Amino acid sequence: MQELKQTRVRYLILLMLFLVTTINYADRATISIAGSSMQKDLGFDAVTLGYIFSAFGWAYVIGQIPGGWLLDRFGSKRVYAAGIFIWSLFTMLQGFVGVMPLAWAVVTLFVMRFLVGFAEAPSFPGNARIVAAWFPTAERGTASAIFNSAQYFATALFAPLMGWIVHAFGWEHVFIVMGALGIVFSGIWMKTIYNPKDHPRINAAELAHIESNGGLVDMDQKKAGGGPKWSYIKQLLTNRMLLGVYLGQYCINGITYFFLTWFPVYLVQERGMTILKAGFVASLPAICGFIGGVLGGLISDWLLRRGHSLTFARKLPIVVGLLMSTSMVFCNYVSAEWMVIGFMSLAFFGKGIGALGWAVVADTSPKQIAGLSGGLFNTFGNVASITTPIVIGYIIAATGSFKWALVYVGANALVAVFSYLVIVGKIQRVELDDGPSPQGGQEPEAAPGQPQKLASA
Repeated sequence: MQELKQTRVRYLILLMLFLVTTINYADRATISIAGSSMQKDLGFDAVTLGYIFSAFGWAYVIGQIPGGWLLDRFGSKRVYAAGIFIWSLFTMLQGFVGVMPLAWAVVTLFVMRFLVGFAEAPSFPGNARIVAAWFPTAERGTASAIFNSAQYFATALFAPLMGWIVHAFGWEHVFIVMGALGIVFSGIWMKTIYNPKDHPRINAAELAHIESNGGLVDMDQKKAGGGPKWSYIKQLLTNRMLLGVYLGQYCINGITYFFLTWFPVYLVQERGMTILKAGFVASLPAICGFIGGVLGGLISDWLLRRGHSLTFARKLPIVVGLLMSTSMVFCNYVSAEWMVIGFMSLAFFGKGIGALGWAVVADTSPKQIAGLSGGLFNTFGNVASITTPIVIGYIIAATGSFKWALVYVGANALVAVFSYLVIVGKIQRVELDDGPSPQGGQEPEAAPGQPQKLASA
């Protein structure tokens, strides 16, 4: 009897995660692209614009744990679809604030940006949850790296498009176009995303392959009680492995937010480049980060398939990649522009290789609270979006240059390496001491096995 050929529905799911994350990051960038023209038309100052910029970050951090709880309570499909629709709606509505008086426009923009951030909060925990359900352990690193690399792809694809829209039609149309795109995509999401056991296009062979190799295919089907308990957070925060992962993600995001905030300013003020040239140069690390991000996942999963442990397969790319990120400090000792660009591109390439935190979350989160665990992880990580720009600003104000700022960012990479080598220890799925024991796809390093109990932490 001929063996049933596997379907490949999980790759369609991964494509959807990549696309929605691209839209996610493009919607975050709308106001930065439109900001200058908006500021001129509405007549508010740079400080006011800075407060409007900050609204997203505060809401995004605050919303992580509630967003993760909602994912675990109601499932990834519905909560994520609602998030896409809501953040897209409030993105679109920002295009109409120009008709308001200045005072109302500022308040309305702040509130709308806050709501966009809050609605986007479940997105990355949702991504990690879906990857944990749909992908075997040995494919999870690549899958997580691909959706995570969409942040770089979004910059390369949408920044020029949104810039053209502002130039040709006005800043209002950026919000309207991107918001409408997201609303349409929320409908496509509802028609495409399912739990593995519920998807109409998956066959038994693919489902068996996923389930027998560590995929949590029934994650959204077991709804004991009224959803995850808030007491679980205390258990997560007393687990040494997870605390090490959280610290590592904070440091990795510190590198990310240097490139997203201060890097173009560094090129203009410290290196004397024109704004036009700095804009072009700033895109090169993003491209290198995209390449490194995909490559890091491929390397990690290749190591798993070669028989290495999950711990080794995840930690090696993280450690090597983050050590490469420290290369930005060498910019303090060179003067040639091409060398500065080269070291910065190498640093972001290394950061991309080492950015496997979401794969580790999918590998380690307790089955009952994968969303809550991902939300807590993303809360720690995105605190860096608040602290990193502020700390670097104080360093520059105190020293008058970026030299110690680069040392600070490089030190973040070293702390992340220390965290993974010393604090994290063995990477394995954790099990809540007061929850139902996971059935079926328990996994150790690269195959089913015994999870780690949080009660022992």
